[in-house]
Amino acid sequence: MIKGFYRISTVTLAALYLLLFSLNRGSLAAEEFSFDVEEFESKAFEWGGYAEIKLEHIDLNSESTFYALNFYNDPRGTIDRYSGTLQLDVGYKKGIGAFNGLLHAEARHDDSGGSDAVDIYEANLSLKPLPFFTTDLGKRTFRWGTGYAWNPVGFIDRPKDPDNPEEALEGYIAAGVDLIKSFNRPLQTIALTTVAIPVYEHVNEDFGESGYMNVAAKLYLLYRDTDIDLVLFSGNSRSLRYGVDFSRNLTTNFEIHGEYAYLTDLKQKYLGPSGVLEGRDPSVGKYLFGLRYLTENDITTIIEYYHNGAGFSPEELTAFYQLVEDADAHLTDTGSDHLIQNAKTVSGKGYNSPNLGRNYLYSKINQKDPFDILYLTPGLITIVNLDDRSYSISPEILYTGFTNWELRLRYTFLNGGTFTEFAEKLNKNKLELRLRYHF
Repeated sequence: MIKGFYRISTVTLAALYLLLFSLNRGSLAAEEFSFDVEEFESKAFEWGGYAEIKLEHIDLNSESTFYALNFYNDPRGTIDRYSGTLQLDVGYKKGIGAFNGLLHAEARHDDSGGSDAVDIYEANLSLKPLPFFTTDLGKRTFRWGTGYAWNPVGFIDRPKDPDNPEEALEGYIAAGVDLIKSFNRPLQTIALTTVAIPVYEHVNEDFGESGYMNVAAKLYLLYRDTDIDLVLFSGNSRSLRYGVDFSRNLTTNFEIHGEYAYLTDLKQKYLGPSGVLEGRDPSVGKYLFGLRYLTENDITTIIEYYHNGAGFSPEELTAFYQLVEDADAHLTDTGSDHLIQNAKTVSGKGYNSPNLGRNYLYSKINQKDPFDILYLTPGLITIVNLDDRSYSISPEILYTGFTNWELRLRYTFLNGGTFTEFAEKLNKNKLELRLRYHF
C-alpha cells in the first residue's frame, strides 16, 4: 500500500515542487513589508492560481450498497489516496478585447492505482466595443443561480459538489452576447445575456444529445436592491427549462436567496415494481431557499433547503438498494456475479448520482479567529436527506497563518438507517488533509 504512494506522476511532482519552492518565498515575504503603488494598477496580463497536495484516508462501509457493487471481488477496509493539483488562471486585456483562461491539472494515486488529467476549464475571448455591449466566444463557466450548495437554474453549468461548492467547475464551449443598461429609478439595472451552446461530435459531447444547437437566456434585474434573474433554456440536447432566482440583503449582514426551475419532459430510468428498468418523461420543479448570516463575532452561517423534483422517491431508492442486496446474496450463494453486473448497469442510470433524493437541508457554519486565535477558522458542514433522515457531517479546521498558504483538515462522517442514502454510500467516514499554495 505504502509503496504505491511513491509512484507520483509528472503533474503531482510539479505541484509538489512549486509548493516547496513557494514556502521559502512566502516565509521571506512575511519578514519584510513594502508598498508598491504599481502593484495596485490594472495590468494587461494577470495570472494566478494554486498548487495543492491532498491526503485522504477513507474507511469503507463494507455493509453498504456501493461497497457491494465496487469491491465484491476485491474486499478491503480502507483506501489511502494521495493527489496533487495545479490550477492556473490567466487573463489578458487590451483595448476592447480580453481573454480569460483556466487550466486544471490533477493526478492521484490510491491502493487501486493512479490516474492523471489536464483539462481546460475555461478559454474565452470577449470583445466590448461599447459600454453596454459585450460578446464572447469560447469555453466558459456561467455560474447562473444564487444558491451556495446547489443551483436549480444553472441550466448550462455543471452541478456543484455540495461538499466543496466554491471549487472551480469546467465550462462549456459557447458564444454569448451581453447587453446592460442602468437607470436612476427603482429598476436600477437591466441586463440580458444570450448564449448559444453547440453539441456535436467532440464539442460539448457530455452536455446532452448530440447534433443540435441550443440557446439559453438570462434577464437580470436590479430592482430596489433585489437581484432577480429570469432564465430560459431551449434546445434538443436537453429539454425545455424555465427558471427564476433572487437575492437580497435584508441588512448588511443578513442575506436571503432562492431559486425555482421548471424542467419539462425529462428522460429518466427507474426501477419499476417488477424490479426492471422502466422509462418516464416527467416535467418537474426544482427549488431552493437559503440565507447567509454574519454575526458581530465573525460567525458565518449558511443554510439552504433544496427540493429536487427530478430525484428518486424513497420507495425507488429502497427498490435499488434491495436489488443490490439480493444480487450480493446471490453472489455469496452461487459464486456468480451476473446479478451484480446487472445492478451496476442499473446504478449507472442515475442511482450513483450525488444527492439523488428529493429533499435536502444544507448548513455551513464557521468562525474566523475564535478566542483571538489568529488565522484559524473552524467550521462545520452538514447535509441531511430529509426524506430518509440520513446525513453527512464534516467538521473542519482552516489555517492561513502563512502568506498565501492554506491548510485544511476535515473529517466527514456519514450515517443513517438501513437503505438510506448516506448509509449506503461507499465510505462511512473520510479524513482529509489539504495543503494549498495560492500564487
